[in-house]
Parts: sequence; C-alpha cells; structure tokens
Amino acid sequence: METVIEMKGITKAFPGIIANDDISMDLRRGEIHALLGENGAGKSTLMSILFGLYQPDSGVINKNGEIVSINGPNDATRLGIGMVHQHFKLVQNFTVLENIVLGMETTKRGFLHMEEARARVVELSEQYGLAIDPDAYISDITVGMQQRVEILKMLYRENEILIFDEPTAVLTPQEIDDLMDIMKGLTSEGKSILFITHKLAEIKRVADRCTVLRKGCLIGTVDVASANVEQLSEMMVGRKINFIVEKSEAEPKEVVLEVKDLSVHSKTHGKAAVNNVSFKVRSGEVVCIAGIDGNGQSELVYALTGIRPPDEGTILLAGKDISRVSVRTRSNEGMAHIPEDRHRHGLILDYDLAYNLVLQTYHTPRFQKNGFLRFNEIYEYADELIEKFDIRSGQGGRTPTRSMSGGNQQKVIVAREIDRKPKLLVAVQPTRGLDVGAIEYIHKQLIHERETGAGVLLVSLELDEVMNLSDRILVIYEGQIVADVDPREVTLQELGLYMSGSSVKNNSKV
Repeated sequence: METVIEMKGITKAFPGIIANDDISMDLRRGEIHALLGENGAGKSTLMSILFGLYQPDSGVINKNGEIVSINGPNDATRLGIGMVHQHFKLVQNFTVLENIVLGMETTKRGFLHMEEARARVVELSEQYGLAIDPDAYISDITVGMQQRVEILKMLYRENEILIFDEPTAVLTPQEIDDLMDIMKGLTSEGKSILFITHKLAEIKRVADRCTVLRKGCLIGTVDVASANVEQLSEMMVGRKINFIVEKSEAEPKEVVLEVKDLSVHSKTHGKAAVNNVSFKVRSGEVVCIAGIDGNGQSELVYALTGIRPPDEGTILLAGKDISRVSVRTRSNEGMAHIPEDRHRHGLILDYDLAYNLVLQTYHTPRFQKNGFLRFNEIYEYADELIEKFDIRSGQGGRTPTRSMSGGNQQKVIVAREIDRKPKLLVAVQPTRGLDVGAIEYIHKQLIHERETGAGVLLVSLELDEVMNLSDRILVIYEGQIVADVDPREVTLQELGLYMSGSSVKNNSKV
C-alpha cells in the first residue's frame, strides 16, 4: 500500500517537557491510522506539527516520498492536509456557513459571493449525513453541531489527508456510529485518516493500524486486527486497566438536591428546553441524567449551577433555596460543578495552572489575607493537587493552562471541584477526552465522593459510563424526565428507546 505521509525522527520540546521524542510513523493511502496514548503523551502535538501549528525541533516530513516544509496551516491545506481539532477553531459570532468557508471565500468585484459556497456546503452536509443550519451562529449551536462544522470545513477544502483529534468526544452514540461510517466512506474514496482517540472500541471498529505513544515516546505500531483491547490499553498506560467500576451497594440518605417544577426556555427558539422537571438526589448515590444530546441537558445544568436563572420552578440544595443565587453562593453552600465545556465554563486559559485550581476558593482565608493573595499558599496547594490527581504539567503550578493537553485541563477541573469536598457534585461529561487510565481514576473519584456521603448528579452521553456508575438513571427527552430506571434492571436497548422517545411511560420514582 502506498505511503502518503512519513514523519521521521520528530522531536518537539516545550519548557519543562519533551512532548515528542524522536517519533517516526507513516500513513498509507486509504487507511485509518489510529494514534493512541495517555493525556499528555504527545499525540496532539505530533499532529499539530503535521498541520503546521508547531515546528519540530528536529526531524522531517515526507509527502508522497518528497520532503516538505509545513510552516503553517495554509501550507498544510495546499498539501491537502486538513485537521479537525479537539478544541474547535470556530468564530463564535460567525454563522456556520461563514466558518466553513473562512479563508476560502469566493469574491466577485470585492464582494463576498456566498451562493455557490452555500450550495456546496449543503451538498456536502447531505452527502455525508452532517445535517447543519448554514445560517445558525456558532454561539447558539451545541458542541455536537460544532463538531459537524469542523468536519465540513475539512471536506469543503477537499483535503486528502484528514486528521481527526478526538472527534467523538462530544458526540452522541448515534452520531459516533454515523461518524465511523463517514470515516470508512472517506477512505473508500482514497482519502487517508489519522485518528486520535482514547476510545479503544472505536479503534477496534474502524482503524487499520494503531501507533501508541507514552510520555512523548513511541511504544510501537500494531495491526489493529491482531491486537485486543487489553493489549492496547497496557501499551498505552504501561499497566493493566480494570474496565469494571467497583462499587458497594448504594446507601442513599438525606436529600441534597431537590428540583421542583423547573422550566428553562431556550435562548434560540424561546420554547421550554427544560419543561416542568422535578427530581431529587440524595447523599450517597449517583443519579445520572441520560439522553441524546440536545434534549435539555445543558439548559438544566446551567440552571442548577447558576450559569443562567430558571424561568420557573425551585432548586433546593440541602434544603436551602438557591434558585436565583450566584455561582459563588452555590459553591459556598457545597455545590461543585464539572462543566461540559471546560474552556467556556471551567477554566481561564490565560491563567496559570495554580490560579485555575483556586478559582472557587481564592477568596478564603487560606489563600488571601487583608485582600491580598497568599501566593506561596496557592502554589503549595497546586503542588499538592498536581501530585494527588496526576496532572501532567511541565512547569508545575506555573504551567500556562492553555499549553496543557485537553485531558490534563479536565483533570485540573476535577481536582479543583472534588478537593472542596462538596455536598453535591454535578459532573457533566467528566471523562470527555480522557484516556482509559484517567477514566478509571475519575470513575473511582466519583464513586469515592458517593461513598463518603456526597450526592453525585452525573450527566453523560456515554452509555457504558451511565450503566456502570449510576445508582439511578433519569432519562430526559425533549426537556422532560420520561423515566426513572434502575441500571441493574434496564437493558441498553430499553434505555435507548426511552432516550429516543419511543417508549415513554410515567414513573413515580422520580
């Protein structure tokens, strides 16, 4: 099979860390080549070098047997290389169409001429099953829709070599199935795909070969057909992984969260995104909100955590009405929040790691005195959490948060929220973008919170995570809770029917 890309001896260092250490790999025409590794293993850095976002300290890149220089994304585009980034590169106040054609606009006599571009984008979206609204603003669409926009950007540029960096992290199970089919269809047309993922089942499903990185070093390349999930996971983390979540029988106690007749209107269409929802979460249990993305989960979480006020209804935290109090007040009362969008609602990327770890507590006596921050205390605390939660950071607490891998950014949020010992932990997609070792660790942390008396409200699109972690599952469909089920008694098929609205029934357990 013809080799289209060959990376030889690629080395890239950042302050305090070697991200890529003499890595060599190749991509063949018409194959899906997976790139597997822990958070911070150097996968995204390696692909960013191929896309021209970084320049290697040493090493060369060959395309079709010839050495090429890729000094920026424009060079990559001219060479037929496209990339869907883990953290989307979209302009929030531009429309979907404007984002897709950005940099490749058609002009006539100095004026934008969008009719041909619109027709081409609609054609591509229909051809590949990526339904979008060309006139919607990026700020108003879900992360799943934003993912589709990123893929269409790449298809619009007719790239031959496609880099997918964690493309399924924000997709529903059905959307993941569709994307897998799309990827196979693209390779059948002669395109070649580099596929960064932490999900071993996805690698087994679509990849031809898999290259494994660990701590910036190449561990090896294997044929996926001849390797099993356990072998791949052990290559990735250097130890055996327990895929079963071990937990004792739940012993729910007092109610820590009570939601009464809650309604939240959508910002885009004005209708109720959350419609008259009521439920309870008790200490010592994990309650999961399960549903297909876009059924009101985000609006529900925004209302619970104070990001936006509810339009109707009441929210009680440990018996206190918090319906319209500030985020800080909710935090002080014992609520912790691992948000869905870590960049928009979880971190300040231009702050260093230590400051992000005290965003909820910098005003407390431990970290400030007479209105002045106690910097030594802040950095000592950061060192404690970095070690405790295995946060990979080249410069410790002084590491720029923006420079960290997505998985390690997620660990920063998890560490900050869990270490406050909350009464209620609202965890939204807590393992998004994490490797299997980190997922195992985060799951243990969530179960530990439950077993030490906290109530955990989990919102997840990962059905395996829902079934393994939950003590109760509340299914949300079109903004309403349509079922309250026991994960030990419900099948994945039944859960899927509830989530799609095909088997809605009243249930008094909520």
